[in-house]
Amino acid sequence: MLEDVKRALRSVVMITVTPFDAAGEVNAPGYRSVLRRTLDAGIDVVTPNGNTSEFYSLTAAERDRALELTVEEAADRALVVAGVGYDVRTAAESARKARDAGAQAIMVHQPVHPYLSAAGWVDYHRAVADAVPELGVVCYLRSPHIPAGALAELARVAPNFVGVKYAVPDPVAFGQAVTVVDDAAGAGRLVWICGLAETWAPFFWPVGAEGFTSGLANVTPELSLRLLATLHTGDRDGAMALWRQLKPFEDLRAANGSADNVTVVKEALAQLGLCARTVRPPISELPTAGQAEVADWLKSVN
Repeated sequence: MLEDVKRALRSVVMITVTPFDAAGEVNAPGYRSVLRRTLDAGIDVVTPNGNTSEFYSLTAAERDRALELTVEEAADRALVVAGVGYDVRTAAESARKARDAGAQAIMVHQPVHPYLSAAGWVDYHRAVADAVPELGVVCYLRSPHIPAGALAELARVAPNFVGVKYAVPDPVAFGQAVTVVDDAAGAGRLVWICGLAETWAPFFWPVGAEGFTSGLANVTPELSLRLLATLHTGDRDGAMALWRQLKPFEDLRAANGSADNVTVVKEALAQLGLCARTVRPPISELPTAGQAEVADWLKSVN
């Protein structure tokens, strides 16, 4: 089971959006429609309740509903990696709910706390992993202050720790982390996923990445899958041609400290007629100028 999860993670790991209806509630038909379209395109790993899902703006009941919708729609078509987080008890309980709902793995959000030690980071993830020994566990590493040794220690104490979603924009540090963990735990012990999407994937690939996360795949799944294919085959020219095509969209998402990360994706989906552009505070919808930039990009790739 865990080896199956690891094999699946060497792919485009799409983070689902959470469409809202006119009343501001989770739009179940819209959720299913957007997800089904990406599955039909060939996406075979999906993460409900990730950052692109507006994880921190959803209630516990809404997170449960998003997971339920994902599992029902994905069925035997895709690996479901459920996002979990908050305090350690909540994260562990969410992990158990994910297991009971039918997810095959969990992605543990970086702990939200003003103070974070390497040993405490390991303890947090071990507690969550221990709650669901049947599931594969992926950590979401966003802090440059978590050393590679902590990853190696977690690999030692948590047998079901199978992957790292590495989201620190430093390919050199990433390559060093891969080397440290491979030396300590054995090559191939973990699957390394570029957690910074299409913008960074070609640069993480030469030093150990085997998959990448994507919010863009909600919009143009075919392009994300084509980029993955070029990386797997070593087609550098093809990868960079796609990178230049996709980067303007990702630049829009990264603007203003990534304030528009989700907003741009939902704006594109709205323009494609797939779901409303509605997002929840503390993020906001794009102004008219931003909407026009999204429209121009969609024209350039369609």
